[in-house]
Amino acid sequence: MTRRRRALVRLAGLGLALSFVGVACNDAPRWTPAPPIPLGDHPAPVDVSAFPTRWPIKHVVFIIKENRTFDNLFGLFPGANGATIGNDQGHPRPLTHAPDRIPEDILHCYECALKAYDGGKMDGFATVSDAADRYAYTQLWPQDLPAYWQWAEDFVLGDNFFASAQGPSFPNHLFTIAAQSGGTHDNPTQDIRLLQEHHRASGLFKAWGCDSLDSAYVPVEDSEGNVEKVPPCFDFTTEGDLLMRAGIPWAYYSATNMQNGYLWSAYDAVKHIRENSRLWQTHIFPVDNIRQDIENGLLPPVTWVTPRFELSEHPEYSFCHGQNWTVRVVNAIMSSPMWKDTAIFITWDDYGGFYDHVPPPQVDRFGFGIRVPLLVISPYAKEGFIDHTRGEFSSVLRFIEDNWGLSQLTHRDRNADNLSEAFDFTQVPRPPDPQPLRPDCPGPKFPDG
Repeated sequence: MTRRRRALVRLAGLGLALSFVGVACNDAPRWTPAPPIPLGDHPAPVDVSAFPTRWPIKHVVFIIKENRTFDNLFGLFPGANGATIGNDQGHPRPLTHAPDRIPEDILHCYECALKAYDGGKMDGFATVSDAADRYAYTQLWPQDLPAYWQWAEDFVLGDNFFASAQGPSFPNHLFTIAAQSGGTHDNPTQDIRLLQEHHRASGLFKAWGCDSLDSAYVPVEDSEGNVEKVPPCFDFTTEGDLLMRAGIPWAYYSATNMQNGYLWSAYDAVKHIRENSRLWQTHIFPVDNIRQDIENGLLPPVTWVTPRFELSEHPEYSFCHGQNWTVRVVNAIMSSPMWKDTAIFITWDDYGGFYDHVPPPQVDRFGFGIRVPLLVISPYAKEGFIDHTRGEFSSVLRFIEDNWGLSQLTHRDRNADNLSEAFDFTQVPRPPDPQPLRPDCPGPKFPDG
């Protein structure tokens, strides 16, 4: 049996369906990317009350922002397990005031995360790169994130919530839809020069999925610990599939392939969704339409939302503008009829290179990753509650599954807490708590921001 055949057999054991059209001499796969497909326009109207639920929640909205740790955003929050002094190779290091944006990204690859984690000592963050040494040990102050801070005071802040995977965005975004990463620890690898040429020629932005460049690959670890380079186009079961089997509508909002941020469109890496134009356009929508769809009452029972790159709070872009974008989305929900039966979960996809002092439990070969914040906002959310229960992205999926009576996907959501402790479903539903926009955001304003 050839090496390539052995790899396919091992990957089949993980439930991953992959199609190669040859292997390049550098051992990276060559394959045929899917042609571009426009996203759908708007979800079809649906009566969400027609679907029985365990709790009085008829809408779940899962918003995933970028690259922050709990200590970076809420290390100063009263009563929470936060830190203002970090551990830098065994030496105390104060967490200084973070700027609204930094001039460069902090490396936060899989190996970078393991180096920062340092076997649970949580002292290797500055050793990853020069940028990490300059910016990892920083944190925002309450006046930098007033809306998030107010919602944490008024609703629920999770301080024992972790990214699902040690490492960066790609595996963690897959966990938000599937309770697994398809065996990936890291982001797909693509030639920057070819990406730039591709963008200039077509206007299409960087993709991490079935329409990545034909030279794109991602290392995948199989159940035996073997690592192979494969195209970033998988075929495992997702939460969307469970919902479809139950006849429950769902939507995923992301940047379009003509906008920066399309790389976080997790369903682009799911072959049976991405390459089926009917399913793609029924469930995947431009994030710029999200507020209009909220105002028009079009959000289905379950909705994922990822922003454009410029409004994601990725640290080389303005945190202020990114928070304002989130405020607009949440305020739109709060001012709409859907508020009365909605649970909003807001989190950040990975640690982004920033310091956090809590060692993440290692439940399997992939994670947990370094701790990130969780905000739970709902008429039924407890007031001023700091949730110390251990959770991860699969916990949001478990809430969805338990609310609509679905099965589980992997050992992650089977073993996950369902976050129900953050709610009091017997209380009188709480009024909305819309927040003002920060008027002092520095730098240029981006569309819909």
